Amino acid sequence: MANVVKYLSNMKIIVYFCTNKLLKLKKVVIIGSGFSSLASACYMAKAGYEVVVLEKNEQLGGRASLMEIDGFRFDMGPSWYWMPDVFERFFADFGKKVSDYYQLEKLSPAYRVVFGENDYIDIEDSPEKIVQTFENIEKGSGKHLRNFMNGAQENYRIAMQNLVYNPGISLLELLSVESAKRLNLFVKNISQQVRANIKNPKLRSILEFPVLFLGAKPNKTPAFYNFMNHADFGLGTWYPKGGFNAVALGMVKLAKELGVQFFVNEEVTEINFTENQVKNVKTKHGIYEADVFISGADYAHTEKLLHKNRNYSENYWQKKTFAPSSFLYYVAFNRKVQHLLHHNLFFDTDFEEHAKEIYDTKVLPKKPLFYANFSSKTDDSLSPEGKEIGFFLIPVAVDLEDNEEIHEQYFQLILDRIKKCTGEDLSDAILFKKSFGVTDFKERYHSCRGNAYGLANTLLQTSVLRPSIKNKILKNFFYTGQLTVPGPGVPPALISGKVVTDYILKRGV
Repeated sequence: MANVVKYLSNMKIIVYFCTNKLLKLKKVVIIGSGFSSLASACYMAKAGYEVVVLEKNEQLGGRASLMEIDGFRFDMGPSWYWMPDVFERFFADFGKKVSDYYQLEKLSPAYRVVFGENDYIDIEDSPEKIVQTFENIEKGSGKHLRNFMNGAQENYRIAMQNLVYNPGISLLELLSVESAKRLNLFVKNISQQVRANIKNPKLRSILEFPVLFLGAKPNKTPAFYNFMNHADFGLGTWYPKGGFNAVALGMVKLAKELGVQFFVNEEVTEINFTENQVKNVKTKHGIYEADVFISGADYAHTEKLLHKNRNYSENYWQKKTFAPSSFLYYVAFNRKVQHLLHHNLFFDTDFEEHAKEIYDTKVLPKKPLFYANFSSKTDDSLSPEGKEIGFFLIPVAVDLEDNEEIHEQYFQLILDRIKKCTGEDLSDAILFKKSFGVTDFKERYHSCRGNAYGLANTLLQTSVLRPSIKNKILKNFFYTGQLTVPGPGVPPALISGKVVTDYILKRGV
């Protein structure tokens, strides 16, 4: 018996020695801490890698940063929680639930679309209610909407099962019986599909609006992408208590539970390599070596650090169609806003003219559409009692020159339009405001051309036609995020983090 115990004890020593000395864990360095980076960090840690995340700015979460001033708490970036199934799938991959990390509330109504003075449509929280709303406005449109939504739901299923979780390496990824049956939807655009049966201009604009999350004009976006309408009407609009920063922090918590290490104020300024391998990255505080490197930072900016080993030239990025940039405003009010909801879209001007100014003429808009968010209507933890936070967004073209004077001009436009449409004057209720524009996107996030969302999902910027997740020369360097597959938006960012990790693990890097 004593010999058996001695044998087992020796075996423990041998196993410990092998796993901790001879079979040392591989290490991965991830640049940036946005949603794609956080997802990738979690998946790499689960696979047994030692993971280090380096963040340029003062807090984790990338564009889902939090601005806190005098008891007012503002999400600096994303504010629409769509596609909850993607978040559920992410946490389920680790044996967890969304509710383990943050709490969700379904918004009802989901949002309001304002078309003019006391003229608005509230989008309800279920498809049948929305069908009835359409039917009340345009007789016969309810039937057309129901058919449209059935197709959108099926396209969503196909996209989630067969397309968006692919790495964008080969055209073969797009080939399946189901996708082949829908080739016509990649030739037809969203506008053609919507306008074939819906005649009311207000209802048309509501159906065309969701593809703006994909960063392109409806008449330039393949009709297959109407699956975003299922994300809108079918799956609903949700709110994570604490805002989108709470989602990012939930993912950070999961990552730390998996052993991931995070460092803030740690901008990567050099990427060093020998032959076809990256050896280390350098920050102002030190040098980080690893076996694998993943950049979730801006793709085009990362490429500048790779010099001759970059995938794409600067000219390549200048020719690409980017999703819009934005003028953002974070405003504290000394009272509650009376005549608007949590989410509000102001479509009281020409949708198509504003789109032309963003994508075609690329000039400052004359009469822009805008978005107004008052999330403290749902979450009273975001502002002191009896007060309100406002977040406003005007989509604008990339590469515009902007300054505080221009920001102020457009903020006054927002206040004037709110007063005109709702009768409520908010100008005398402002405690303070902060603005954020094209130049700020470039400075804070190194955002290529100042984009706010990424590359647009046009036909020629889909799947294999998007920037590659792998570096073509450096065998251990990879990319994730909104400039690569599958595209812009928070749910696609989570998917992108999984996609790049699956690709790395499959290759055995």
